[in-house]
Amino acid sequence: MKKAENKGKFVAYYRVSTAQQGVSGLGLDAQKKAVLDYLNGGKWELIAERTEIESGKKDNRPELRAALALCKAEGATLVIAKLDRLARNVHFISGLMQSGVEFIAADMPKANKFQVHLMAAFAEYEREQISERTKAGLAQAKARGVKLGRNGATLAAENKAAAKKRAEGLRPAIQEIRAAGITTVRGICLELNRRGIPAPRGGKWFIPQTHRTLQRIDGPKRKRRKTVAKAKTA
Repeated sequence: MKKAENKGKFVAYYRVSTAQQGVSGLGLDAQKKAVLDYLNGGKWELIAERTEIESGKKDNRPELRAALALCKAEGATLVIAKLDRLARNVHFISGLMQSGVEFIAADMPKANKFQVHLMAAFAEYEREQISERTKAGLAQAKARGVKLGRNGATLAAENKAAAKKRAEGLRPAIQEIRAAGITTVRGICLELNRRGIPAPRGGKWFIPQTHRTLQRIDGPKRKRRKTVAKAKTA
């Protein structure tokens, strides 16, 4: 299927969680590449790029505010690499949607506002669940007399490793589904449900869960179809 050509003005917004990532380019280069791969083709103009160094939990985003103001002034569209670069907070996403600025996530360019709101809700729920599990683990460790300190980071790493292990267990099923010609996140999600394969914590699969599982299986450098992109900057 031929890719739709992009037209008009765009402002790119990138976010990394730490200053070290901002300096090293770790994660930032991948975001820039994803945006340029998405914009490739058509008559478009990338008029500005804004980079935020801030945790996804926090809503104080001066660079995002500047990007939105520029979009309003120039009639431009805000483009991001991944939806989770904006926030994992439903209230924050709702406010953004009501700002009147059009925005596109390169990883889900056809997502409508309802889907974006739904994904933000699931991302917020997952963040809260991880936080609760970590707190419960720390409380149990403390009750056993374990001296706390770096244990919070250890538990977080263990949770991450457990999620990776669960995803690896699904690798054969995912490979079989892809081999059958089903390669989109939505298609894989529907097929997992059709086959009766339970989600990591039981129940049905949803697109956000499926997307995160595929990322854990494919790794950070998940290959995508792409053409060489030539950025136009002003």
